[in-house]
Amino acid sequence: MLKEILFISGKPGLYKLISSGKNMFIVESLADKKRMPAYPHDKIMSLGEIAMYTDADDIPLSTVLTNLRNLENGAAASINPKTATTDSLYDYMGKVLPSFDRDRVHATDIKRLIQWYNILIAAGFTEFEKQEDTEPEAE
Repeated sequence: MLKEILFISGKPGLYKLISSGKNMFIVESLADKKRMPAYPHDKIMSLGEIAMYTDADDIPLSTVLTNLRNLENGAAASINPKTATTDSLYDYMGKVLPSFDRDRVHATDIKRLIQWYNILIAAGFTEFEKQEDTEPEAE
């Protein structure tokens, strides 16, 4: 699900991939549903490709967002990333992902994570991890 949700560097918010052409993508803002082109020279990242640093292995963003959703019971984040202090952001992230690497994960990363989570929840996305196929395999 997160593979079709994009972050475009320099542009606010998150975008859903609508279609792709030869030299551009057509994306739709999750906030206001406006469509616009995105070009290869824009730094475009799929949320499905992003991971969070931990003390052991990197954890996919889908797992972190699922933990955040479970902590907040599916509601928007209880902390305001714009007004929160660095210590409160690190404490909050410790509740979401206790093993996150405090040296490599910065307060700005946590703010962005919370903002992305709030955008996804407001847009109606509640399932962040890939659903397993329940159909039996053909013999």
